Amino acid sequence: MIAYSKKIPFPLLIALLYVVSGCQKEFGNDNYTAYFGGEVINPKDNFVLFLKDDEVVDTIFLDKNNRFIKKFDSLAPGLYTFKHEPEYQYVYFDKNDSLMVRINPVEFDESIVFCGRGDEKNNFLMELYLKNEDDKNKMFDVFDFGVEKFISNCDSSYESKKKFYHANKTKIKWSDDFDLYAKTMLNFHHFSKKEIYPMAHKMRTGENVNDKLPANYYNHRNDVDFNNKSLVNYSPFVRYLTHFLGNVSFSQINSVNLEDEDLEQHIHKLNIADTLFKNEKIKNKILDNIAFSYLLEDQNMVNNQKFLTRYNELSTDKSKQNEINKIGNSIQNLKLGNELPDVTLIDLNGNKISSQSILNRKTVVFFWTENAESHLLAVHRKALDFHKNNPDYQFVAINIDENQTKWKKVLENHRFGIINEFRAADFEELKDKWVITKLHRTIILDETGKIHNGFVNLFDVKFNDQLK
Repeated sequence: MIAYSKKIPFPLLIALLYVVSGCQKEFGNDNYTAYFGGEVINPKDNFVLFLKDDEVVDTIFLDKNNRFIKKFDSLAPGLYTFKHEPEYQYVYFDKNDSLMVRINPVEFDESIVFCGRGDEKNNFLMELYLKNEDDKNKMFDVFDFGVEKFISNCDSSYESKKKFYHANKTKIKWSDDFDLYAKTMLNFHHFSKKEIYPMAHKMRTGENVNDKLPANYYNHRNDVDFNNKSLVNYSPFVRYLTHFLGNVSFSQINSVNLEDEDLEQHIHKLNIADTLFKNEKIKNKILDNIAFSYLLEDQNMVNNQKFLTRYNELSTDKSKQNEINKIGNSIQNLKLGNELPDVTLIDLNGNKISSQSILNRKTVVFFWTENAESHLLAVHRKALDFHKNNPDYQFVAINIDENQTKWKKVLENHRFGIINEFRAADFEELKDKWVITKLHRTIILDETGKIHNGFVNLFDVKFNDQLK
Protein backbone atom coordinates (compact mmCIF):
# COMPACT_ATOMS: atom_id res chain seq x y z
CA MET A 1 0.00 0.00 0.00
CA ILE A 2 1.35 3.45 -0.92
CA ALA A 3 0.97 6.23 1.64
CA TYR A 4 0.63 9.78 0.35
CA SER A 5 -0.06 13.02 2.12
CA LYS A 6 -2.52 15.84 1.70
CA LYS A 7 0.00 17.92 -0.25
CA ILE A 8 0.68 15.42 -3.04
CA PRO A 9 -1.25 16.61 -6.16
CA PHE A 10 -2.77 14.11 -8.56
CA PRO A 11 -0.07 14.51 -11.30
CA LEU A 12 2.62 13.81 -8.72
CA LEU A 13 0.66 10.78 -7.55
CA ILE A 14 0.82 9.50 -11.13
CA ALA A 15 4.56 10.09 -11.15
CA LEU A 16 4.86 8.22 -7.86
CA LEU A 17 3.01 5.31 -9.38
CA TYR A 18 5.46 5.25 -12.28
CA VAL A 19 8.34 5.15 -9.80
CA VAL A 20 6.77 2.25 -7.92
CA SER A 21 5.89 0.28 -11.05
CA GLY A 22 9.05 1.30 -12.90
CA CYS A 23 11.30 -0.42 -10.36
CA GLN A 24 9.41 -3.64 -10.99
CA LYS A 25 9.63 -3.90 -14.77
CA GLU A 26 11.38 -7.24 -14.71
CA PHE A 27 8.86 -9.80 -13.49
CA GLY A 28 8.92 -13.54 -13.52
CA ASN A 29 6.32 -15.45 -15.51
CA ASP A 30 4.22 -16.06 -12.40
CA ASN A 31 4.25 -12.48 -11.13
CA TYR A 32 0.96 -10.69 -11.75
CA THR A 33 1.47 -7.62 -9.54
CA ALA A 34 -0.75 -4.69 -10.57
CA TYR A 35 -1.87 -1.35 -9.17
CA PHE A 36 -5.20 0.42 -9.45
CA GLY A 37 -5.79 3.84 -7.94
CA GLY A 38 -6.92 7.38 -8.53
CA GLU A 39 -8.99 10.26 -7.27
CA VAL A 40 -12.73 10.85 -6.93
CA ILE A 41 -13.96 14.41 -7.33
CA ASN A 42 -17.20 15.14 -5.43
CA PRO A 43 -17.52 11.55 -4.11
CA LYS A 44 -20.91 10.09 -3.21
CA ASP A 45 -19.41 7.31 -1.06
CA ASN A 46 -16.10 6.83 0.69
CA PHE A 47 -15.05 3.85 -1.43
CA VAL A 48 -14.67 2.47 -4.94
CA LEU A 49 -15.67 -1.10 -5.73
CA PHE A 50 -13.39 -3.23 -7.94
CA LEU A 51 -15.21 -6.15 -9.56
CA LYS A 52 -14.67 -9.12 -11.84
CA ASP A 53 -17.69 -10.75 -13.52
CA ASP A 54 -20.08 -8.81 -11.25
CA GLU A 55 -18.35 -10.16 -8.13
CA VAL A 56 -16.57 -7.71 -5.80
CA VAL A 57 -12.81 -8.33 -5.79
CA ASP A 58 -12.02 -5.50 -3.39
CA THR A 59 -13.54 -2.47 -1.71
CA ILE A 60 -10.96 0.34 -2.00
CA PHE A 61 -11.58 3.13 0.49
CA LEU A 62 -10.88 6.79 -0.19
CA ASP A 63 -8.49 8.66 2.06
CA LYS A 64 -9.28 12.12 3.50
CA ASN A 65 -8.27 13.69 0.15
CA ASN A 66 -10.63 11.40 -1.81
CA ARG A 67 -7.77 9.41 -3.31
CA PHE A 68 -7.38 5.66 -3.42
CA ILE A 69 -4.81 3.10 -4.45
CA LYS A 70 -4.55 -0.68 -4.22
CA LYS A 71 -1.72 -3.08 -4.95
CA PHE A 72 -2.84 -6.49 -6.22
CA ASP A 73 -0.16 -9.12 -5.71
CA SER A 74 -1.87 -11.40 -8.21
CA LEU A 75 -4.32 -9.98 -10.73
CA ALA A 76 -5.27 -12.19 -13.66
CA PRO A 77 -5.29 -10.32 -16.99
CA GLY A 78 -8.76 -9.48 -18.23
CA LEU A 79 -11.73 -7.14 -18.09
CA TYR A 80 -12.73 -5.69 -14.72
CA THR A 81 -15.27 -3.15 -13.53
CA PHE A 82 -14.88 -0.28 -11.11
CA LYS A 83 -17.95 1.24 -9.51
CA HIS A 84 -18.65 4.39 -7.54
CA GLU A 85 -22.36 4.12 -6.86
CA PRO A 86 -24.48 4.33 -8.83
CA GLU A 87 -22.13 4.53 -11.83
CA TYR A 88 -19.72 1.94 -13.19
CA GLN A 89 -17.22 1.57 -16.02
CA TYR A 90 -14.86 -1.06 -17.44
CA VAL A 91 -11.09 -1.27 -17.05
CA TYR A 92 -8.83 -3.83 -18.75
CA PHE A 93 -5.64 -5.13 -17.15
CA ASP A 94 -2.84 -6.88 -18.98
CA LYS A 95 -0.10 -8.51 -16.93
CA ASN A 96 1.57 -5.96 -14.60
CA ASP A 97 -0.52 -3.00 -15.76
CA SER A 98 -0.63 -0.15 -13.24
CA LEU A 99 -3.48 2.28 -13.77
CA MET A 100 -4.72 5.48 -12.22
CA VAL A 101 -8.10 7.00 -13.00
CA ARG A 102 -9.77 10.32 -12.20
CA ILE A 103 -13.52 10.15 -11.57
CA ASN A 104 -16.15 12.83 -11.17
CA PRO A 105 -19.54 11.25 -10.34
CA VAL A 106 -21.38 14.37 -11.57
CA GLU A 107 -20.14 13.69 -15.12
CA PHE A 108 -18.97 10.15 -14.59
CA ASP A 109 -18.22 8.76 -18.06
CA GLU A 110 -17.03 12.07 -19.52
CA SER A 111 -14.63 12.61 -16.61
CA ILE A 112 -12.76 9.32 -16.83
CA VAL A 113 -9.15 9.47 -18.01
CA PHE A 114 -6.62 6.71 -17.39
CA CYS A 115 -2.92 7.24 -16.71
CA GLY A 116 -0.14 4.71 -16.20
CA ARG A 117 0.95 1.45 -17.75
CA GLY A 118 -1.95 0.15 -19.84
CA ASP A 119 -3.61 3.55 -20.19
CA GLU A 120 -3.72 3.74 -24.00
CA LYS A 121 -6.02 0.78 -24.57
CA ASN A 122 -8.29 1.80 -21.70
CA ASN A 123 -8.55 5.38 -22.94
CA PHE A 124 -9.38 4.00 -26.40
CA LEU A 125 -12.15 1.82 -24.96
CA MET A 126 -13.50 4.80 -23.01
CA GLU A 127 -13.44 7.04 -26.08
CA LEU A 128 -15.19 4.41 -28.20
CA TYR A 129 -17.83 4.05 -25.49
CA LEU A 130 -18.42 7.81 -25.52
CA LYS A 131 -18.67 7.81 -29.31
CA ASN A 132 -21.36 5.12 -29.05
CA GLU A 133 -23.18 7.10 -26.36
CA ASP A 134 -23.06 10.22 -28.51
CA ASP A 135 -24.40 8.20 -31.43
CA LYS A 136 -27.25 6.87 -29.26
CA ASN A 137 -28.18 10.38 -28.22
CA LYS A 138 -28.27 11.58 -31.83
CA MET A 139 -30.04 8.58 -33.36
CA PHE A 140 -33.38 9.14 -31.67
CA ASP A 141 -35.00 10.64 -34.78
CA VAL A 142 -33.06 8.32 -37.10
CA PHE A 143 -35.55 5.52 -36.41
CA ASP A 144 -38.18 7.60 -38.25
CA PHE A 145 -36.15 7.33 -41.47
CA GLY A 146 -37.18 5.08 -44.32
CA VAL A 147 -35.17 1.87 -44.84
CA GLU A 148 -32.59 3.16 -47.33
CA LYS A 149 -31.92 6.40 -45.44
CA PHE A 150 -31.64 4.55 -42.11
CA ILE A 151 -29.17 1.98 -43.48
CA SER A 152 -27.07 4.73 -45.06
CA ASN A 153 -26.96 6.70 -41.81
CA CYS A 154 -26.26 3.59 -39.74
CA ASP A 155 -23.44 2.34 -42.00
CA SER A 156 -21.81 5.78 -42.23
CA SER A 157 -21.61 6.03 -38.43
CA TYR A 158 -20.22 2.49 -38.22
CA GLU A 159 -17.52 3.07 -40.85
CA SER A 160 -16.30 6.17 -39.03
CA LYS A 161 -15.87 4.28 -35.77
CA LYS A 162 -14.32 1.30 -37.57
CA LYS A 163 -11.55 3.57 -38.89
CA PHE A 164 -10.99 4.84 -35.34
CA TYR A 165 -10.76 1.23 -34.10
CA HIS A 166 -8.25 0.10 -36.76
CA ALA A 167 -6.04 3.17 -36.30
CA ASN A 168 -5.77 2.56 -32.56
CA LYS A 169 -5.29 -1.20 -32.93
CA THR A 170 -2.32 -0.57 -35.23
CA LYS A 171 -0.88 2.10 -32.95
CA ILE A 172 -1.34 0.42 -29.56
CA LYS A 173 -0.82 -3.20 -30.67
CA TRP A 174 -3.08 -4.63 -27.97
CA SER A 175 -3.59 -8.31 -27.16
CA ASP A 176 -6.10 -10.64 -28.80
CA ASP A 177 -8.00 -10.91 -25.53
CA PHE A 178 -8.44 -7.13 -25.29
CA ASP A 179 -9.40 -7.07 -28.98
CA LEU A 180 -12.43 -9.24 -28.18
CA TYR A 181 -13.85 -6.45 -25.99
CA ALA A 182 -12.81 -3.66 -28.34
CA LYS A 183 -14.44 -5.34 -31.37
CA THR A 184 -17.52 -6.23 -29.36
CA MET A 185 -18.01 -2.61 -28.31
CA LEU A 186 -17.53 -1.49 -31.92
CA ASN A 187 -19.68 -4.10 -33.65
CA PHE A 188 -22.47 -4.79 -31.23
CA HIS A 189 -23.54 -1.17 -30.91
CA HIS A 190 -23.99 -1.23 -34.69
CA PHE A 191 -25.79 -4.59 -34.58
CA SER A 192 -28.12 -3.31 -31.84
CA LYS A 193 -29.18 -0.31 -33.94
CA LYS A 194 -30.13 -2.65 -36.77
CA GLU A 195 -32.19 -4.85 -34.46
CA ILE A 196 -33.94 -1.89 -32.81
CA TYR A 197 -34.90 -0.13 -36.07
CA PRO A 198 -37.88 -2.27 -37.21
CA MET A 199 -39.45 -2.16 -33.72
CA ALA A 200 -38.80 1.53 -33.07
CA HIS A 201 -39.94 2.53 -36.55
CA LYS A 202 -43.23 0.66 -36.15
CA MET A 203 -43.87 2.22 -32.74
CA ARG A 204 -42.99 5.76 -33.82
CA THR A 205 -44.55 5.83 -37.30
CA GLY A 206 -46.99 2.90 -37.40
CA GLU A 207 -45.19 1.48 -40.46
CA ASN A 208 -44.00 -2.14 -40.49
CA VAL A 209 -40.78 -2.24 -42.55
CA ASN A 210 -39.99 -5.94 -42.18
CA ASP A 211 -40.88 -6.70 -45.80
CA LYS A 212 -38.81 -3.75 -47.04
CA LEU A 213 -35.51 -4.74 -45.45
CA PRO A 214 -32.84 -5.99 -47.90
CA ALA A 215 -32.06 -9.71 -47.93
CA ASN A 216 -28.64 -9.16 -46.31
CA TYR A 217 -29.93 -6.86 -43.54
CA TYR A 218 -29.45 -9.42 -40.77
CA ASN A 219 -26.21 -10.98 -42.05
CA HIS A 220 -24.47 -9.75 -38.91
CA ARG A 221 -26.28 -12.46 -36.95
CA ASN A 222 -24.06 -15.06 -38.64
CA ASP A 223 -21.05 -13.57 -36.81
CA VAL A 224 -22.57 -13.69 -33.31
CA ASP A 225 -21.51 -16.36 -30.84
CA PHE A 226 -24.63 -16.33 -28.68
CA ASN A 227 -22.95 -18.39 -25.94
CA ASN A 228 -19.60 -16.63 -25.61
CA LYS A 229 -18.97 -16.96 -21.87
CA SER A 230 -16.22 -14.30 -21.99
CA LEU A 231 -18.91 -11.69 -22.77
CA VAL A 232 -21.56 -12.76 -20.29
CA ASN A 233 -21.13 -9.61 -18.17
CA TYR A 234 -20.20 -7.20 -20.97
CA SER A 235 -23.02 -4.74 -21.53
CA PRO A 236 -22.64 -4.19 -25.35
CA PHE A 237 -23.05 -7.95 -25.85
CA VAL A 238 -25.90 -8.43 -23.38
CA ARG A 239 -27.70 -5.34 -24.72
CA TYR A 240 -27.48 -6.70 -28.27
CA LEU A 241 -28.86 -10.10 -27.27
CA THR A 242 -31.83 -8.40 -25.60
CA HIS A 243 -32.56 -6.30 -28.71
CA PHE A 244 -32.08 -9.32 -30.97
CA LEU A 245 -34.63 -11.35 -29.02
CA GLY A 246 -37.02 -8.42 -28.99
CA ASN A 247 -36.81 -8.04 -32.75
CA VAL A 248 -37.14 -11.76 -33.52
CA SER A 249 -40.16 -11.98 -31.25
CA PHE A 250 -41.61 -8.75 -32.67
CA SER A 251 -41.29 -10.05 -36.25
CA GLN A 252 -42.89 -13.41 -35.46
CA ILE A 253 -45.69 -12.22 -33.14
CA ASN A 254 -46.67 -9.30 -35.37
CA SER A 255 -47.44 -11.71 -38.21
CA VAL A 256 -50.47 -13.06 -36.31
CA ASN A 257 -53.35 -11.51 -34.40
CA LEU A 258 -53.26 -12.00 -30.64
CA GLU A 259 -55.52 -10.73 -27.91
CA ASP A 260 -52.62 -9.97 -25.52
CA GLU A 261 -49.87 -9.19 -27.99
CA ASP A 262 -47.42 -7.67 -25.52
CA LEU A 263 -47.72 -10.56 -23.06
CA GLU A 264 -47.37 -13.19 -25.79
CA GLN A 265 -44.42 -11.39 -27.34
CA HIS A 266 -42.50 -11.29 -24.07
CA ILE A 267 -43.30 -14.89 -23.15
CA HIS A 268 -42.16 -15.77 -26.66
CA LYS A 269 -38.87 -13.98 -25.90
CA LEU A 270 -38.45 -16.05 -22.74
CA ASN A 271 -39.01 -19.27 -24.68
CA ILE A 272 -36.57 -18.29 -27.45
CA ALA A 273 -33.93 -17.43 -24.83
CA ASP A 274 -34.46 -20.78 -23.14
CA THR A 275 -33.84 -22.55 -26.45
CA LEU A 276 -31.06 -20.36 -27.86
CA PHE A 277 -28.72 -19.87 -24.90
CA LYS A 278 -26.88 -22.91 -23.60
CA ASN A 279 -24.68 -20.92 -21.22
CA GLU A 280 -26.69 -20.68 -17.98
CA LYS A 281 -25.25 -17.31 -16.92
CA ILE A 282 -26.02 -15.72 -20.27
CA LYS A 283 -29.51 -17.20 -20.32
CA ASN A 284 -30.29 -15.94 -16.81
CA LYS A 285 -29.02 -12.45 -17.62
CA ILE A 286 -31.15 -12.25 -20.77
CA LEU A 287 -34.20 -13.61 -18.95
CA ASP A 288 -33.70 -10.87 -16.36
CA ASN A 289 -33.47 -8.18 -19.06
CA ILE A 290 -36.66 -9.44 -20.69
CA ALA A 291 -38.41 -9.38 -17.33
CA PHE A 292 -37.29 -5.82 -16.53
CA SER A 293 -38.45 -4.68 -19.95
CA TYR A 294 -41.85 -6.36 -19.75
CA LEU A 295 -42.74 -5.32 -16.23
CA LEU A 296 -42.08 -1.68 -17.11
CA GLU A 297 -44.28 -1.78 -20.21
CA ASP A 298 -47.40 -3.79 -19.39
CA GLN A 299 -49.71 -2.51 -16.66
CA ASN A 300 -52.05 -5.50 -16.81
CA MET A 301 -51.66 -7.15 -13.40
CA VAL A 302 -53.12 -10.48 -14.52
CA ASN A 303 -50.67 -10.54 -17.42
CA ASN A 304 -47.83 -9.70 -15.06
CA GLN A 305 -48.54 -12.80 -13.01
CA LYS A 306 -48.71 -15.00 -16.12
CA PHE A 307 -45.39 -13.58 -17.30
CA LEU A 308 -43.70 -13.97 -13.90
CA THR A 309 -44.89 -17.58 -13.66
CA ARG A 310 -43.09 -18.42 -16.92
CA TYR A 311 -40.01 -16.36 -15.97
CA ASN A 312 -39.69 -18.15 -12.62
CA GLU A 313 -39.97 -21.52 -14.40
CA LEU A 314 -36.99 -20.71 -16.65
CA SER A 315 -34.65 -18.64 -14.48
CA THR A 316 -32.23 -20.42 -12.15
CA ASP A 317 -30.87 -17.24 -10.52
CA LYS A 318 -32.77 -17.08 -7.24
CA SER A 319 -31.41 -13.67 -6.15
CA LYS A 320 -32.48 -12.05 -9.43
CA GLN A 321 -35.83 -13.82 -9.22
CA ASN A 322 -36.41 -12.13 -5.88
CA GLU A 323 -35.47 -8.75 -7.35
CA ILE A 324 -37.73 -9.19 -10.38
CA ASN A 325 -40.64 -10.35 -8.26
CA LYS A 326 -40.11 -7.35 -5.94
CA ILE A 327 -40.43 -5.03 -8.94
CA GLY A 328 -43.57 -6.88 -9.95
CA ASN A 329 -44.99 -6.17 -6.51
CA SER A 330 -43.96 -2.49 -6.66
CA ILE A 331 -45.77 -2.11 -9.96
CA GLN A 332 -48.97 -3.18 -8.22
CA ASN A 333 -48.88 0.25 -6.53
CA LEU A 334 -48.96 1.95 -9.93
CA LYS A 335 -52.06 0.30 -11.32
CA LEU A 336 -55.03 2.14 -12.80
CA GLY A 337 -56.89 4.30 -10.27
CA ASN A 338 -54.14 4.40 -7.65
CA GLU A 339 -52.53 7.58 -6.39
CA LEU A 340 -49.01 8.15 -7.65
CA PRO A 341 -46.70 7.73 -4.61
CA ASP A 342 -45.39 11.04 -3.30
CA VAL A 343 -41.79 12.00 -4.15
CA THR A 344 -39.79 15.16 -3.55
CA LEU A 345 -39.21 17.47 -6.51
CA ILE A 346 -37.19 20.67 -6.86
CA ASP A 347 -38.48 23.75 -8.70
CA LEU A 348 -36.49 26.34 -10.65
CA ASN A 349 -35.96 28.41 -7.52
CA GLY A 350 -34.38 25.46 -5.70
CA ASN A 351 -37.39 24.87 -3.45
CA LYS A 352 -38.31 21.31 -2.48
CA ILE A 353 -41.96 20.47 -3.09
CA SER A 354 -44.22 17.43 -2.78
CA SER A 355 -45.16 15.84 -6.11
CA GLN A 356 -48.71 15.38 -4.86
CA SER A 357 -49.09 19.15 -4.49
CA ILE A 358 -48.81 19.62 -8.26
CA LEU A 359 -49.90 16.27 -9.70
CA ASN A 360 -53.53 16.66 -8.69
CA ARG A 361 -55.28 17.03 -12.04
CA LYS A 362 -55.05 15.81 -15.64
CA THR A 363 -51.33 15.47 -16.15
CA VAL A 364 -48.74 13.96 -18.47
CA VAL A 365 -45.44 13.32 -16.68
CA PHE A 366 -42.30 12.63 -18.71
CA PHE A 367 -38.56 12.47 -17.97
CA TRP A 368 -35.33 13.73 -19.50
CA THR A 369 -31.61 14.17 -18.93
CA GLU A 370 -29.14 16.64 -20.40
CA ASN A 371 -26.96 13.63 -21.33
CA ALA A 372 -29.43 12.62 -24.07
CA GLU A 373 -29.81 15.87 -26.01
CA SER A 374 -31.73 14.55 -29.00
CA HIS A 375 -34.23 12.92 -26.63
CA LEU A 376 -34.69 16.00 -24.45
CA LEU A 377 -35.47 18.10 -27.54
CA ALA A 378 -37.69 15.49 -29.14
CA VAL A 379 -39.69 14.71 -26.00
CA HIS A 380 -40.34 18.40 -25.29
CA ARG A 381 -41.44 18.96 -28.90
CA LYS A 382 -43.82 16.03 -28.61
CA ALA A 383 -45.21 17.34 -25.34
CA LEU A 384 -45.79 20.79 -26.83
CA ASP A 385 -47.59 19.25 -29.82
CA PHE A 386 -49.84 17.14 -27.59
CA HIS A 387 -50.60 20.14 -25.37
CA LYS A 388 -51.98 22.08 -28.36
CA ASN A 389 -54.64 19.40 -28.90
CA ASN A 390 -55.11 18.65 -25.19
CA PRO A 391 -55.04 22.02 -23.37
CA ASP A 392 -56.92 20.52 -20.40
CA TYR A 393 -53.76 18.53 -19.51
CA GLN A 394 -50.73 19.95 -17.74
CA PHE A 395 -47.43 18.59 -19.02
CA VAL A 396 -44.78 18.07 -16.35
CA ALA A 397 -41.15 17.41 -17.30
CA ILE A 398 -38.93 15.89 -14.61
CA ASN A 399 -35.19 16.11 -15.04
CA ILE A 400 -33.26 13.21 -13.48
CA ASP A 401 -29.86 14.95 -13.25
CA GLU A 402 -28.29 16.28 -10.06
CA ASN A 403 -26.87 19.67 -11.03
CA GLN A 404 -29.39 22.48 -10.44
CA THR A 405 -27.32 25.13 -12.24
CA LYS A 406 -26.77 23.06 -15.39
CA TRP A 407 -30.45 22.05 -15.44
CA LYS A 408 -31.56 25.70 -15.33
CA LYS A 409 -29.03 26.64 -18.03
CA VAL A 410 -30.38 23.97 -20.39
CA LEU A 411 -33.92 25.29 -19.88
CA GLU A 412 -32.80 28.90 -20.39
CA ASN A 413 -31.18 27.91 -23.68
CA HIS A 414 -34.29 26.13 -25.01
CA ARG A 415 -37.27 27.91 -23.40
CA PHE A 416 -39.93 25.18 -23.56
CA GLY A 417 -42.73 27.56 -22.55
CA ILE A 418 -45.94 26.04 -21.25
CA ILE A 419 -44.29 22.87 -19.91
CA ASN A 420 -43.86 22.72 -16.13
CA GLU A 421 -40.26 21.89 -15.31
CA PHE A 422 -39.04 20.17 -12.15
CA ARG A 423 -36.01 18.14 -11.09
CA ALA A 424 -35.96 14.95 -9.02
CA ALA A 425 -34.53 15.68 -5.58
CA ASP A 426 -33.45 12.04 -5.22
CA PHE A 427 -33.42 9.81 -8.29
CA GLU A 428 -33.23 6.68 -6.14
CA GLU A 429 -36.53 7.65 -4.49
CA LEU A 430 -38.05 8.31 -7.91
CA LYS A 431 -36.76 5.00 -9.24
CA ASP A 432 -38.06 2.98 -6.30
CA LYS A 433 -41.48 4.61 -5.89
CA TRP A 434 -42.35 5.20 -9.55
CA VAL A 435 -40.25 2.28 -10.92
CA ILE A 436 -38.42 4.62 -13.30
CA THR A 437 -35.64 2.76 -15.09
CA LYS A 438 -36.28 3.88 -18.67
CA LEU A 439 -36.00 7.42 -20.00
CA HIS A 440 -38.91 6.93 -22.40
CA ARG A 441 -41.37 6.22 -19.62
CA THR A 442 -44.45 8.48 -19.42
CA ILE A 443 -47.18 8.60 -16.77
CA ILE A 444 -50.73 9.87 -17.40
CA LEU A 445 -52.95 11.04 -14.52
CA ASP A 446 -56.71 11.62 -14.67
CA GLU A 447 -58.73 14.67 -13.59
CA THR A 448 -58.39 13.70 -9.90
CA GLY A 449 -54.65 13.07 -10.10
CA LYS A 450 -55.09 9.28 -10.03
CA ILE A 451 -53.14 7.01 -12.36
CA HIS A 452 -54.75 6.60 -15.77
CA ASN A 453 -51.73 4.84 -17.32
CA GLY A 454 -48.42 4.50 -15.48
CA PHE A 455 -46.55 2.76 -18.27
CA VAL A 456 -46.80 4.50 -21.64
CA ASN A 457 -44.41 6.05 -24.17
CA LEU A 458 -44.87 9.62 -25.41
CA PHE A 459 -43.50 8.55 -28.80
CA ASP A 460 -46.00 5.75 -29.30
CA VAL A 461 -47.97 6.47 -32.47
CA LYS A 462 -51.18 5.79 -30.50
CA PHE A 463 -50.26 7.96 -27.50
CA ASN A 464 -52.92 10.60 -28.17
CA ASP A 465 -55.62 7.94 -27.80
CA GLN A 466 -54.58 7.62 -24.14
CA LEU A 467 -55.53 11.26 -23.51
CA LYS A 468 -59.14 10.93 -24.63
